[in-house]
Amino acid sequence: MANREMDPDLARHLFFEGATMVILDVPEGTEFGIDCNTWDVGPKFKGVKMIPPGVHFIHCSSADRGNVNETGPRTGIFLNLKQRDVLVMHWNPVEEDLDLTRASEEEVERIRANLKDLDKFLGPYPYDTLKKWVSLTNLLTESVVNKLLPENGKICSFAEVLPINALRHTKDREEQNLLPYDTECKTYQEGMARLPKMKLKAGTEIRFTKVPKKMYPDGATPAEITKYSMDLSYALEIIINQQYSEHPRDILG
Repeated sequence: MANREMDPDLARHLFFEGATMVILDVPEGTEFGIDCNTWDVGPKFKGVKMIPPGVHFIHCSSADRGNVNETGPRTGIFLNLKQRDVLVMHWNPVEEDLDLTRASEEEVERIRANLKDLDKFLGPYPYDTLKKWVSLTNLLTESVVNKLLPENGKICSFAEVLPINALRHTKDREEQNLLPYDTECKTYQEGMARLPKMKLKAGTEIRFTKVPKKMYPDGATPAEITKYSMDLSYALEIIINQQYSEHPRDILG
């Protein structure tokens, strides 16, 4: 997590005034990142220091212990950090992911009191990419993040899905007139048809802004339908009135 050479006085100021994120027990080789940056975790890693206030994206991918070049799906969380914040998180070895359980106040205060001792284990926030991150997120507020995040609080690079019907036993497949799993497929279409029907796991999908299916007002003439289908100002107005009436600029986030 190397940074360009920074003035010592400025670095000292950022250390105490910036936010600090302490992440304990992250296995060596794990792919970890903040905002536009990603690194492979080393043996001494315990978090990131000197983080500027604002919205940040923390992401990671677990590594295969037998082959560190193989990593799992990337998962991430958005955080709104404030000046002098100290955030404490732990690695969940069972889920192979960050544990979102909030640390106790006692643990947070104990770590805050010992930040100087942790300094050598904390990587500095890479300020050389801050301008790029701000340009991407300058309209992304905490309220917008909370509105769009999945209910479970995490964003995953792969959709989490579950079978609509479990079909755990042969009799379950027979009841739906499906062939046994070990029956040879004769065509590609037959193979696709035999795959289980899947659905998104509840609470894991990003809650994107809903776009109205009808882009024109009731009673519109054919000419008006063509007009509203080419100029989507009417649909945009509907979205703002229904979903962003209190803060219209949030739609830009």
